[in-house]
Amino acid sequence: MSTFNRIIVVGNLGRDPELRYSPQGLPVCSFSLATNERQKDKQTGELVDSTIWYRANIFGRKAEVAAQYLQKGSPVYIDGKLKPEEWTDRDGKARFTLNINASDFNLSATQMGAKKLLLLRRRQQQPPPAMGTAVARASRPHRHRTPPPRTMISTSKLDSGTTL
Repeated sequence: MSTFNRIIVVGNLGRDPELRYSPQGLPVCSFSLATNERQKDKQTGELVDSTIWYRANIFGRKAEVAAQYLQKGSPVYIDGKLKPEEWTDRDGKARFTLNINASDFNLSATQMGAKKLLLLRRRQQQPPPAMGTAVARASRPHRHRTPPPRTMISTSKLDSGTTL
């Protein structure tokens, strides 16, 4: 059985992205990302906010785009591989960090919604093609076709020696 390592995180940037280049010239953009969750405390019944921090790295051309458009506090969608990392701090305490090697990102859900709205408006401004043309048929949504009715064969007829 094969395994699968993929994580999708939607959160806010904790600091401005940092763009640097590897010795081979590959752009690398690094930033921290926070997700918030509100849970009810079992003992007191109060709502308690908890924050999980991630470190994210984006490589290549996407790194340059991320460094250009992202800033501290920006909502962002990250898709990539999770890489947990353990280390010890100056006091000798064991620390744990979640790193994401991002393969894809989107700026924010609201910006994605704005893009969809813009596409819808552009489609509405175009006149609809005439009915009966090949373009109109191709642009209509696909309707599920019901399969032709099947001929039912009774097993009792087969058992009685009748041929079909």
